[in-house]
Amino acid sequence: MPRIKTCVEAIYEGVGRVNSRIPGLPVSEVLLVRLLMLTAGALLREFEDKLKPYGLNDSDFRTLMMLYSSEDGTGTPGELCLLADQKPTNMTRIANALAKRDLISRSHATHDRRQVVLRITPAGRRFVAKMLPPMFPSLVESFACFSAAERKTFERLLKKLALHIDPLVDPDATS
Repeated sequence: MPRIKTCVEAIYEGVGRVNSRIPGLPVSEVLLVRLLMLTAGALLREFEDKLKPYGLNDSDFRTLMMLYSSEDGTGTPGELCLLADQKPTNMTRIANALAKRDLISRSHATHDRRQVVLRITPAGRRFVAKMLPPMFPSLVESFACFSAAERKTFERLLKKLALHIDPLVDPDATS
């Protein structure tokens, strides 16, 4: 039996037992959280396996992609920490690793020499253009169980959840 199927069955059985022992358990919400975490973990493991041959992990990849997708190919470590959900120390490690491979460069902002600016290099752009397309088929296959309409609905619902929980998980967050 596939491992995830076994985990899904165990989640339902375990939540059922807890529900019988603790009155008022929000069963639906507990199941949603557990299933989201299980699914996200499985997708992340699969994704990191795809990144290994390129010498990247998820946080390195997300940082590189944020620079690649930014309008001018730049970002500050502080901005990238926020968007990649990383601590400054880890962002330093990520920037060092990407710079060592000539995927990004560091410079100082012209308006404030104290501010560091990270920029994707031409080699970094070529690297992304080469590594990304081979990942598309397995990504598409991961969601092949949904119709196009279901994917759109799922995206809309996940976005709605993310925006709803933002102030709950980060009371300082602004809208």
